[in-house]
Amino acid sequence: MSEDTGKTTHFGFTDVPENEKAGRVQGVFRSVASKYDIMNDVMSFGIHRLWKDAMMDWLAPRPGQRLLDVAGGTGDISFRFLKRAGSGHATVLDLTEPMLVEGRKRAEAEALGSSLDWVVGDAMALPFADNSFDVYTISFGIRNVTRPQQALNEAYRVLRPGGRLMVLEFSQIPNDLMQWAYDLYSFNIIPRMGQVIAQDRDSYQYLVESIRKFPDQETFLGMVQTAGFGNAKYRNLSMGVACLHSGWKL
Repeated sequence: MSEDTGKTTHFGFTDVPENEKAGRVQGVFRSVASKYDIMNDVMSFGIHRLWKDAMMDWLAPRPGQRLLDVAGGTGDISFRFLKRAGSGHATVLDLTEPMLVEGRKRAEAEALGSSLDWVVGDAMALPFADNSFDVYTISFGIRNVTRPQQALNEAYRVLRPGGRLMVLEFSQIPNDLMQWAYDLYSFNIIPRMGQVIAQDRDSYQYLVESIRKFPDQETFLGMVQTAGFGNAKYRNLSMGVACLHSGWKL
């Protein structure tokens, strides 16, 4: 049972008690799990694949590394990591079991099952020992966490000394006119796509609202540094529509 702290947080543009957010997020992803990958392609015109490839390019996986892929859902990042590394192991953790079910189906189709573990768990309270992983990734997931700073702190804890954090998330375009045009698309088109493709307008309305509530690049960089990560940097993708943040446990 969630602890009632009396604090509130945002669920999209709605303020909700902190102890309710995780359940609401689970509801969103339980609803969209079977159409999640298709919707990613449609919403981003397939560009999310290029962003994830850019993540792997900067990460440069090495043979034998152990990855923790948080909010890893259907396994996109873990599959890329294992293929780039050549050998290694990935643990996919997600709050929502139906997302992991979809991921397992994909892993079986791609014959990657023996290199993967699938764990239902919370990014703010990881069920792993200190210094357990070489790499921690979270892709389009940290904005859904109730307390992102706590998730970053947990990332630092479970990484081994010399371990790498990499976060891929939607961000803010540093140009007011382009941000306006992007918002126009996001708020008017994406929920309609959700209705047509996933029969779920409300979940995609939440997802676009959650993007606008997420901290900008510099603010989030400060959060990465607050968690203890050194050599923290970021790279904008598609002019800031998405952003990669990187840090090291030094």
